[in-house]
Amino acid sequence: MTAVNEKPAAALPLLTTRAMRRTPLNRAFGLVYSCAVVALFYHHFHSSISFFSLLLMVADAVFAFMRATTESLRLRPVRHQEFPEKLKSVVLMGGVLGEERDYDPPGVDVFICTADPYKEPPLGVVNTALSVLGYEYPAEKLGVYVSDDGGSELTLFAFMEAAKFARHWLPFCRDYGLLDRSPEVYFGTGSSSSSSSSTHNIIKMMYEEMKVKIDSVMERGSVPPEYVMNEHDRQAFNKWTPAFTRQHHPAVIQVLLESGKDKDVKGHRMPNLVYVSREKSRISPHQFKAGALNALLRVSATMTNAAVVLNLDCDTYSNDPQTLLRVLCYLADPAIGPKLAYIQFPQRFHWIGKNDIYGNDHRRLYQVDPPGMDGLGGTRYVGSGCFFQRPAFFGGPSSSSSSSSPESHPHDLDKSISSKSVLASAHHVASCNYEHGTNWGIEIGFRYGSLTEDYKTSYLQQCKGWNAAFCHPERAAFLGGSPFTLSDVLSQNIRWSIGLLEVAASKYSPITYGTRAMGLLMGLAYAHNGFEPTWCLPITTYAYIPQLALLNGLSMFPKVSDPWFYLYTFLFLGAYVQDYLEFILAGGTTRKWWNDQRMWMIRGNSSYLFGSATYLLKSVGFTASGGFNVTSKVVTEELRKRYEQSIFEFGVASTLFVPLTTTAILNLIAFVVGFARVLGHGKKASEMFVQLFISGFVMVSCWPIYEAIAFRRDDGKMPAKITMISILLASILYLASSLALKL
Repeated sequence: MTAVNEKPAAALPLLTTRAMRRTPLNRAFGLVYSCAVVALFYHHFHSSISFFSLLLMVADAVFAFMRATTESLRLRPVRHQEFPEKLKSVVLMGGVLGEERDYDPPGVDVFICTADPYKEPPLGVVNTALSVLGYEYPAEKLGVYVSDDGGSELTLFAFMEAAKFARHWLPFCRDYGLLDRSPEVYFGTGSSSSSSSSTHNIIKMMYEEMKVKIDSVMERGSVPPEYVMNEHDRQAFNKWTPAFTRQHHPAVIQVLLESGKDKDVKGHRMPNLVYVSREKSRISPHQFKAGALNALLRVSATMTNAAVVLNLDCDTYSNDPQTLLRVLCYLADPAIGPKLAYIQFPQRFHWIGKNDIYGNDHRRLYQVDPPGMDGLGGTRYVGSGCFFQRPAFFGGPSSSSSSSSPESHPHDLDKSISSKSVLASAHHVASCNYEHGTNWGIEIGFRYGSLTEDYKTSYLQQCKGWNAAFCHPERAAFLGGSPFTLSDVLSQNIRWSIGLLEVAASKYSPITYGTRAMGLLMGLAYAHNGFEPTWCLPITTYAYIPQLALLNGLSMFPKVSDPWFYLYTFLFLGAYVQDYLEFILAGGTTRKWWNDQRMWMIRGNSSYLFGSATYLLKSVGFTASGGFNVTSKVVTEELRKRYEQSIFEFGVASTLFVPLTTTAILNLIAFVVGFARVLGHGKKASEMFVQLFISGFVMVSCWPIYEAIAFRRDDGKMPAKITMISILLASILYLASSLALKL
């Protein structure tokens, strides 16, 4: 019986949207803070100009610009609430939506990309695939496509084993109503501790046997003949000839499960599972991940052509089997569904330490900022956990190009996806020459020309008139992996920095092209991400200039008794307090917030700096590193132990550590020398207070670096080579600044 004040299920809306309650406060504080920034530049222009003060003015100009882009995200943040319970009976039991119409749920194709079996172990990719194969959704409408850009027989073997295991795993998930449908998670984190049934033990034994086989093949580096059980599989592995390399090989497309033919052990139809390794040639550009995704778009179109496409990273498993029902709440809503390009779920992570020392949660990027973009017209796509409507890749929401594109239609849906004609078509569209002379990557599909294809793709889709939505359920829809070492974190950020600048500084810049196509606020919102690497200018400037001035006895900021001092105090405290409150309201802790702020400064003084420099060198024609490097997903026990103890991992003599160590050394010396001068030479503390405070603040942030230099003896300590280079650089900076001030 329905409660008196409760609406019956048929009367519930599929989706509601409301503005966040802090919106008026955001707007009021934004106005006050903007006035303070204007006052700061008034002070700059009416103060004496020196070389150092000019550098600070440039840094403050970048700060003011980035602050303006941030304010656009705070003007109208919204939150959606979905009601998947209304759709559950409709989708899973073939019911009716409301009283006026039947509802036929769309097909869903899941794209999972992997590129290196040794950095991205196939067993982890298998767990990701099994978790989405286990979605509570009609099996005939679900397909999983795995792109192996490493072209590895090891990955294909792992998925052949996974297809066999799935026949037992999927009915087990249904029968026991599992939420954790990644077997590694279910069996490895205590989720299964309450179950002692014979079925449970049998499934666990089967999973362990599969792991042993996959691990054995990984150790050998090849698939032994005794592991190939039939002629069909043997023909697939025969494609790995001596001439087959990861950069030069024919297309390999293997149908591992077919919904129309394969059934699980309970007699139910199974989803489609297809292995794809596109053709590669040394003389043809392969366009990294965007190229792999476009190959999947075309291959899937020849086979299933599902209306909805989900893109997942290889280590991002499904954490909620009913996620698709939430997605349908958006797509089935007639008010927003037709113009919706995608629904983005936040990237959330497992195995993040309790203090998140590397800021891997990226809470601002993935949870704080998206509601602000959502209120303006839709959040950006962040590379994983995103459900697209397929037509969004082929034109605008009112364009006929999506329906006329030959890649948007399969050849014949009535044919088996493993038939010769369908496989021939799939191999044809997966060839390395297929895109030559076409608009793939330019006007259609995932966009080329940037290492951050996710940013560029969603940005240009919204410029064409598509909208987007941010779905943030209480239970994470997906959980992914994150780097365990500082060098991996910073290297990943270099790649992102280059990719963002490749868009932000191009003819498609959100400041020019974006504001014309989407409006000022959305243009600024995308500029906030696109120009994020330019934070290196104010961060690096404030890490060195006030300290060098302090070492040379030069005061650069107002005295404590000067009214302008309170302006600097307000700007500092206002920015940090607001950021802290937003972080806490998004579910963070004080310790995580502090680590997140420290990592922001570390990125600004290393990966943002190196990424910006690399982009500039490439722009003027110099060959520079900074291509697409796969982040390793392999973690040793020692690394995991130190990470869980909140100990920074240095260890390798990476050039990325040089500016960090130089900053730590220079600020320590500047603080000690400045403080000694205040005490011993009669310098008024009020004149040097701001510079002493900045040096002290940086010193506190650099504590892990001091610890790695002086106190640690483990493998993760700072290499002596980096320390010596940094001492030399700090000395050179001091000498150069002294000479500059004397000229």
